Amino acid sequence: QVQLVESGGGLVQAGGSRRLSCALSGRTFSSYGMGWFRQAPGKEREFVATINWNGAMTLYADSVKGRFTISRDNGRNMVYLQMSSLKPEDTAVYYCATRLVGAYDSRPDAYDYWGQGTQVTVSS
Repeated sequence: QVQLVESGGGLVQAGGSRRLSCALSGRTFSSYGMGWFRQAPGKEREFVATINWNGAMTLYADSVKGRFTISRDNGRNMVYLQMSSLKPEDTAVYYCATRLVGAYDSRPDAYDYWGQGTQVTVSS
């Protein structure tokens, strides 16, 4: 059974940094694309960042480009989202997801398994 568990969320002041982690179990991690998405109250889930199977290719939403960095450690079955220069509008539940192919993708419906999410709240 595939399981994704996010951690690292919490309360952070505007301008601060936070690193989210996502641990994957139940499948071969190193062969598949991974993504981070977020959902703010009253809004649809939106794409944040994605990375291909070997970490060589990444893609970011315009709203986080230059501030967030996605990375992965295939040896540890982990994917990370380093967030810096955080803004109140970054407040959301952050989800990691995995898909059954190695390429990255920004579309939520391209992903097959999702974590339960971790709350990030940025105070002004």
